[in-house]
Parts: sequence; structure tokens; C-alpha cells
Amino acid sequence: MSAAAQSPAISQATRDFLARRHQLFIGGRWVEPASPGTIEVVNPATEETIATVARGGPEDIDRAVAAARAAFKGEWSRIGTHQRSRLLFRLADQLEAHLDLATELEVLDNGMPRMIARHSIAKFGCDFLRYYGGWSTKIFGETIPVQPHEAPNGGSLTYTQREPVGVVGAITPWNAPLIMAVLKLAPALAAGCTVVLKPAELTPLTALLLGEIISQSGIPDGVVNIVPAFGHDAGAALAEHEGVDKIAFTGSTAVGKKILMAAAGNLKRVTLELGGKSPFVVFPDADLSRVIPGATRGAFFLQGQNCMASTRLFVHDDVFERVVEGIAAMANGFRLGPGLAAGTDLGPLISADQRRRVMAYIEDGRRSQAELVCGGEVPEGKGFFVRPTVFAHTTMDMKIAREEIFGPVLCIQSFNDSDLEAVAAEANKTVYGLSGSVWTRDISTAHRMVNLIDSGQVSINCHAAVDPGIPFGGNRQSGWGREFGREGLEGYLKTKATTVLF
Repeated sequence: MSAAAQSPAISQATRDFLARRHQLFIGGRWVEPASPGTIEVVNPATEETIATVARGGPEDIDRAVAAARAAFKGEWSRIGTHQRSRLLFRLADQLEAHLDLATELEVLDNGMPRMIARHSIAKFGCDFLRYYGGWSTKIFGETIPVQPHEAPNGGSLTYTQREPVGVVGAITPWNAPLIMAVLKLAPALAAGCTVVLKPAELTPLTALLLGEIISQSGIPDGVVNIVPAFGHDAGAALAEHEGVDKIAFTGSTAVGKKILMAAAGNLKRVTLELGGKSPFVVFPDADLSRVIPGATRGAFFLQGQNCMASTRLFVHDDVFERVVEGIAAMANGFRLGPGLAAGTDLGPLISADQRRRVMAYIEDGRRSQAELVCGGEVPEGKGFFVRPTVFAHTTMDMKIAREEIFGPVLCIQSFNDSDLEAVAAEANKTVYGLSGSVWTRDISTAHRMVNLIDSGQVSINCHAAVDPGIPFGGNRQSGWGREFGREGLEGYLKTKATTVLF
């Protein structure tokens, strides 16, 4: 029996879930994959296998797409907007009722601290479902005043309708597994689409739990299908599938480019939420009592495995040393440990491969002219842990400052230029443009700087402000399209124009 299964912090419901046979969820039923194969799920805090999940392949993607297409043309198409709204609200209630189980599985699967998992599922996940449940009844077209030359009596009526795109292929990452699945499902279902969800192979457990909850919520069979699988075969098959009308992907920029190429076959719609290297700009008049915890938590949230992470700090010379010292002290005070352990601030990285990748960046930073202020080590013992690492006096020609590391590594650069355009030029010296923040008491400086930073989201005196109603997405190689808010719904709808001549 694994150490995870023996842990007194795990409920009997979680033990039972881990012990059962985990199949694919296709057409409202739990089924075996077309070809034998399994995925071993590893607890990153203990390095032990905690569950075995059926591994889907291209044939299973075919089955799931067929089930989604049948549901889209069948019962789901006949359900009215008010009923869709009620189903999304019911799904939120069901997820809330399973909060303890969902939290423990998310922690075991991903490694994040329990308090983060519970809060994100209870607040953001459930709120997101309810937010889009409200949108279901507010999807409408408009009338357009035109006068076609062909109208025999000069009269006409032109109106538009908003229709669901169709079958959506949703490919989600491992850094926040359950929430990322919800972020794809909620707007798709609100719009009237059906979904084939491929969760990350490293973290499939909460997606499978979500399948169980969906089967109890009244959502018709085939509307949501869940196929745990590897990206190189099943993920690629989903991206290029002729029966899929849209791909919604969150993950690395490199994989996003591959998905874009695969989707070109039938010109399916694509939404990409990709990588980031977010600037965090601190002016000398900023409130350091807010800057220091904001920067530290922003950089190391989810162990730095977060596309919005504030991994590039630009700090004015006048406050540079105080900011560096404050961040280092806070980072050194973080307690590393299993996510289910009381008092854990930072959990492990997701895998041994990810830890090797992060440590390679840290070694590159050591060889550069940057100053290693704290961290940079792998603690003794089991688990894929890396101590929170801070480099000071970095420059944008350094690899650690330029590339997305996706781990607990923070780079701090100084500036003394009063020319905001010069500061912004450094902040924009990256292929990414996802998030960012500006810290100052001068509201004029703040808004001028916001206008100069090329990111899809920029906050003032806070970092990575997220809410179901705030559009989120990146510029340049951080992605295509927007998620959250009304704009997040638009990606799942298409417009039909109709003209009637009198």
C-alpha cells in the first residue's frame, strides 16, 4: 500500500476513489479503451503510484467525437437555454457537494497545498459554472437596418442568430487540473456545444471525478466525454479530427503551435492560452508592504507552475535592495511539504522531468552574471521539490530572464530610468504577452505604464487579477483569443445572418 493511501489526512471516500478501476467516459458510460493500456498516476510529493487509469488512444477519440456529435444533433440541441442554465447551476452544486473529495484528489494528483486547491475549487470553479450558467439565457442576435437592392417594395428585415460552434475538443494542463477542465466546459456548455475533454496524462483523477459528477447532474449522455490519454497520440488525434469544430487548449507555447498546425485540416476554430513571462514593475513610491508579498506569492503560487506568475521583477534602484531582501526573507520562510500536510506553503513540482528542467535553468542562472540570493537547491528526501529561488541583478539577455521556466524561479532586474517608454521596452523584451502588473501610488504613472505594456492583462497594485467576468488571454506567443467573461463565450458561438425581403 502506498504512503499516500496510508495517510490519515485522506478520507475514506478518497481511498475508495483511488482503489477503483478508472475507465474512459464516453457517451455517458464508463468504457474500456479500444486498445489495452494504462496511465500510472504518481503523487509528486511521495513519488509513489496512487492510481491506475485507462489510457485512451486515437480510436477512443473517434468514439468520443461520435458521441459528442450525436448528442449535439440530438437531445442537447432540443434543450432550451433556461434548462441549460439550470443544468450548469446544478453541476456547480454537485461539485460543491463533492468539495472535500475533489480537494484531496487535486492535491494528491498535482501536489498543490490543500488550502489552494479547496479555495480554487470552492470559489473559482463553482463560481465559474454559475457565471456561465447565467449567460445561457442571454445569448441573442440583433436586427440590422439594411435595404437590399433586390427588395421589390424596398422593404426587408435582416437579423442575426448566435449558434453553438458544435463539437469542442478541450485539452487541459496539469498545473490546476480540475479548474482548467471547468474553465473549458462551462462556456462551451453554456453556448450549447458538446465536449471531448482530454486531461493532462499526469493529472487525470479530478477530470474523472468530474465525469462522475456530470453523470449525476442530468446533463444528457454524450454532451461531455472524458478521455485520459497522452498528448502525442490522442491529443494530436483530437486536434486534427475532422469531426471537431473547435479546439480549446491551455498549455505550453510549443505544443500550442503544434495544435494550430494540426487544426488546419478542416480550419477548425482554435483558442490557445499559452505561456508567459510576466513583468512586475515597481516604482520608487510603491507601497512595499504590498509589493513584497504580492511579488513573492505571484512568483511562487503553484510552485511557479503558473502561466501568470510574476517571474520578472523590474524594480527601481531607490527601493531595489529593500525589495530583494524582503522577497528573499519571505521565500526562505516558505514551508515545503506534501500538499495535504498542515502548514505547507509550497508543494512539489509535478514530475521528475519538470524538476530536471527547472534545475537546468537554475544551473544556467548560476553560470550567468546574476546573483543567486536564495534557493536553487533540491531538498533531501522523496518528492519533486525545489526550494524557491531568487536571482537578482538579472538582465534580459539571460536565459533565466527571457524564457518561461514554469517553476519557483524569480528574476529581479533594476532600473533607474524616468522614461516610461524605456522601462516598458525592457518589460516587453519577450515573445510573451500574457499578464503583468504596475506598482505605484501615482495613478497617472500607473495608467501610462499599463498602456505601454504589451500584455492581454495588466493590473495596478495587484498581480494576475482573475474573476469569471474578467477577460483573460495573451498577446503574441501567449495565445489566441480570450477566456472568461463575455469574450470567453464568444469563442464557442458562430453568427448566422438572415435577410427577408417584403
